[in-house]
Parts: sequence; C-alpha cells; structure tokens
Amino acid sequence: MKRLIIGTAGHIDHGKTTLVKALTGLETDRLKEEKQRGISIELGFAPFVLPSGQKAAIVDMPGHERFIRHMLAGAFGIDIVILTIAADEGIMPQTREHMDIIELLGVKKGVVALTKKDLVDEEWLMLVEDEVQQYLKGSILNDAPIIPLSAATGEGLPQLLEALEKLAQEVQEKPAFGHARLPIDRVFTISGFGTVVTGTLWSGQINVGETLELMPAQKPVKVRTLQVHGDKVNTAYAGQRVAVNLQGIDVAEINRGDLLSTSGFLLPSYRVDCRLRLLKSSNRQLKNWSRIRFHLGTEEAMGRVALLDRDELLPGEETYAQIVLEKPIVCYKGDPFVIRYYSPVTTIGGGTIIDANAPKQKRFREDILEQLATKEEGSLYDIILQEIEAHPQQVVNLTGLVKATGATEEQVRNELDQLLIDEKIQKLQTGEYISAYGLNAVYMKLEDVLKTYHQRYPLRSGYSKEDLRSRLFPHMNGKVFNAVLNVLENKGQLVNRNNLVALANHETSPGTKEQQIIAQIMEDMTGNLYTPPSVEEIRERIGVDETLFAEILSYLISTGQIVKLSGDIYFSAQAIEAGKSMLTEYFSHEKELSLATARDLFNTSRKYAVPLIEYYDKVRFTRRVGDVRIKTD
Repeated sequence: MKRLIIGTAGHIDHGKTTLVKALTGLETDRLKEEKQRGISIELGFAPFVLPSGQKAAIVDMPGHERFIRHMLAGAFGIDIVILTIAADEGIMPQTREHMDIIELLGVKKGVVALTKKDLVDEEWLMLVEDEVQQYLKGSILNDAPIIPLSAATGEGLPQLLEALEKLAQEVQEKPAFGHARLPIDRVFTISGFGTVVTGTLWSGQINVGETLELMPAQKPVKVRTLQVHGDKVNTAYAGQRVAVNLQGIDVAEINRGDLLSTSGFLLPSYRVDCRLRLLKSSNRQLKNWSRIRFHLGTEEAMGRVALLDRDELLPGEETYAQIVLEKPIVCYKGDPFVIRYYSPVTTIGGGTIIDANAPKQKRFREDILEQLATKEEGSLYDIILQEIEAHPQQVVNLTGLVKATGATEEQVRNELDQLLIDEKIQKLQTGEYISAYGLNAVYMKLEDVLKTYHQRYPLRSGYSKEDLRSRLFPHMNGKVFNAVLNVLENKGQLVNRNNLVALANHETSPGTKEQQIIAQIMEDMTGNLYTPPSVEEIRERIGVDETLFAEILSYLISTGQIVKLSGDIYFSAQAIEAGKSMLTEYFSHEKELSLATARDLFNTSRKYAVPLIEYYDKVRFTRRVGDVRIKTD
C-alpha cells in the first residue's frame, strides 16, 4: 500500500480545516488562539483512510498571509493538493499565492474543492466554477477536477473521495531506500518520553534504535521510539508522517527547520547553486544581490541572490543563480525551494537546487554556466565525470558522488564502472576515484618538481614522499597520496621506494668532480678499516664545501658504499663485510665474544668496537646475551 501525504491549500476562511474535519473526524486546530480566532495559525495534521483502505496523512496548511511561512513548511513533500476555494468568495490573494507555491514545488496531482456550496445559488456557483477553470488554464492543475461541495451538509464529499482515490493510484511513491531525510515541523516534550519531533519523511527509512544526525548542528541523536498515524512502529518509511522520540537531546536544542538525516550523509552549507525562476505574477524584477527569504522544507533563511549571467531577472524569466545564505542550511540536489521578497514579504519565485554545497561562483563565466548546465541536464555519466574532474588534483568517493548527483548508490556505481571501462577515471586502492585528467595533472606537477630536484641533487635517490605531499598536495592524506603514487608507478612514470619519489628514468650519476671526491673519501675510509677518520676530518682534508660533501656522503650511504654506525662514526662497506668474515671464522671455534675480544680482533679501540658490534646486533648477525655476543643461527 502506498504512503501518501495530502495537503490543503487556499485562502483564509475558505473551509480547509472544516473540510479536513469532515473527511477525518478530527479537529486540526489545536492551539487556544486558533480556536478563539477561528483561523489556522500552525500546521495541522490528521491521519486519513480512503474508502479503499488506502492510508494517508492530511496536512492542513494555514491560509492567512501572515502565516505563509507555516504553509510553506507543510507544502514541501505533499503528493496531492486539495486547493480549497470558497464558492461565496471565489479566487482570493492567498488562493493565488498558495497556487504559486504549489507550482514552484512541483506538486503535480491535485483536486479543487469548491467549498461552501450550500451558501450560494446554482447560477453563482457556475460563475465561480468558470472563474476557477480560467484561472487554472496552463497551470500545474490545468486538468484537475473541480468539485463543488459542502463540508457542513456532506454534499460533494463522495465525489471528492472518488477523485482522491483516483489521484492516489497515479502518485509515484517516494523511494523507501537510500538515506533518510526528515524536515522537522514540530518539536515538543511528552512527559515520561522526553523530546519528540514530527515531520514528513522525504526519503529513506528510520528505524528504532538507530543513530541519526540533527542538522545543521551535526549532532548525533538516537531514535527511542517511532509513531506513524498514532501507531507505534519499528520502522518509518518515506512518504509517511512520523513522530520521532529522540534520546540524548533537549527540546531547546532543536528548532523547526532542522533536519534529521542519516549520519554523515549531508553537510551544512551557506551557498547553493540553483535554477531560479521568477513568477510571471511578480510585480517587481529581481536585481542581483537582492535580499530574499529562502524556504526549503521546514527551514526559512535570509539570503542574497547572485545572478550568474545577468544583472536582473524579469517576471517569468529563469536563470542560473547562487543563493548566499545568512545561516547554514541543509539540502540535496534536486530539492525544490521558494523565495520571497525580504520586504514586503511576498512569494516571488523559486526553483531547484543544482549544487547543495557550492563554492563561491564568479558571475558571467561561461565555464561556470556550462558546468551548471551539465549538472542540471546532463546524463548521470556526464555529471559524475564533471564532478570528478571539477577538482582535478583531488579524489572523490562514492558517498560524495551520491550527494553531489542526487542519484542512488547503485546508479552511481553503474556509471563509475562504465567510466572505468572507458578509462575516464582511475580507482585507487583506498576505494576513491580520480579522473584520468586529474591523474595526469598530478603527474605533470610532480614531474616539474622532480626534474628540478634531480638536476639540483643528482646524487639523491629521490624526493621525500611526505615533503612532496605536504608541499604540493596538502589536501590529500598520506594513504590517498601513496595510492596515487602507486598508480603512477604502475604506469611506469614514477618510482616510489623507501619513502622517496623519483622519475622513472632517474639514475644517480656522480659527475667527474664528484667521482674524484668519492675516490678520496673511500681511500681514507678503507686505509684504516676499523679506525676510520671522522667524516668531518675527511672533508677538511679534501677541502670540499659542506653542502656538496653532505650530498656525496648521502649518496654513498644510499648506495651502500658507506654505513653510518652512530654519531660521527662511519665504516666502509668493505670494513663491514670483512668484519663479518672475521667473526664467522672466530665463531667457528668459539661460542661467545666479549667486547674486549672484539676490540682485539679488529685491532681497534673501544670507541669503534662498541658501535661496530652493536651494528652487527642490529642487523641480527650477532645477538647479545648478557655481556657477550653469540652468533645468530
């Protein structure tokens, strides 16, 4: 059975609340002030069962112009609208404004209830019916049935129910899979239970016991209990009116306009890119940077409109725009929104979110407009590729692409698989993606730096990997950067070894001058194998610049010709290997080696014998047992 939300709309005192009571038996005006004044101020809600047994929820929206923001909070998420027009008054200002809002939100299913039929004669009723037909021509409710009725006498109610039954069969149900989003329209406390919020579940499902995220505060909250239509349930699905009893949060921490969502799914934003349309009925044009009231879901926020391709938007026109908000909001690609003038407060337009977390956009940029056109109208394949290429030297993950495109995980995965086949993108070992264009951009940046580095330091094996990352790609964490390097290494473009990165064709190659210095260093090191001079003594004797000498010494260490033991003590590889031979011969007839014996064996002093023996321990050639060494197996 489908999950449906039916909303009433119309001018104040046109019989919305009375009609809901006639259909459901429930009074939706719950506030004392509402009952005293005889008008709806807040949203009203009532469970409703059609004759077929189809369950629905009715949202009764206030009609007074002062409470349009409340009406807007209820209008988002409805599947069917009952546009109420009183037969004794006909079309009134809030009839028009409510209808504009319904059109802007894309509510495609509806019926017109011509209420208070019992107060007029047939001739007048026919005139009003004709007026309504003319008004609805070309609108989203162009073909909606117009049903004269009287909630007081019950006349016309069977016809209304029949029309609602038919529309209910045509409604496409909201998907119950994917991430949950529940815009909050009421917050209150129930004794013994604590904090309760209500709203219409836009997407996904909510389960008892799960942890959700309260947005935009990004605060984790736990679902204690759930109710749908007054009944306790374990799971609530998209398209249902839901009451959620929350654990671990106080009423004062939640506001109407906040949102419950799947944890980690959404991010607050101060900027959204959108397709914006100004109503034909607007009596003013919209100038760039005009201050407006932005309505999405149950949220209202002040903001300004940056028109991206013009200086003003005329009534009936539409364009790409960026809305810069004065407080963070949470939305999703494809969400409809409504804007109203800051003052005087009237509904002037609305549109659809294209990018829910947009960067600051420059105006009159063709490339920006083309990107927005692709995001709005391109195939999912093109949109995903554009998202991955938008920041070429960064990586994206599946969750980020789902957020950016508004598609399901399955749909995004299918397109990613095709993009991989087409070699438009590369999947990293971390599970993230980078475009082929972006990967090449990363390589070009690395190549430029490494070429200069290799020329300046020809004896070094490569550039420190972490230094490269922090200097060139600080936005990448170590794992991602390493994964990118591995891809480039597999392509034969780089070498990534021992935390050093080099171009694939790089070879350390000392020049004539360096070879002469190396020969002198090795002569001093091998002349006295076990009492070698310090490297500083060698440098001073040769008379070499400190920087150049340090480069050559680093080269000799990296190529294994010299081994650093400790401090300023270095041995030649020849000494290390000869020492191993001497110790092997010694241990062939002795079980233990004392430090004094080692000193005599190498004909050296304690200064050199200690670090040499400790080096052999370190490489597990020998093993210390108490004060002596033994040969490892």
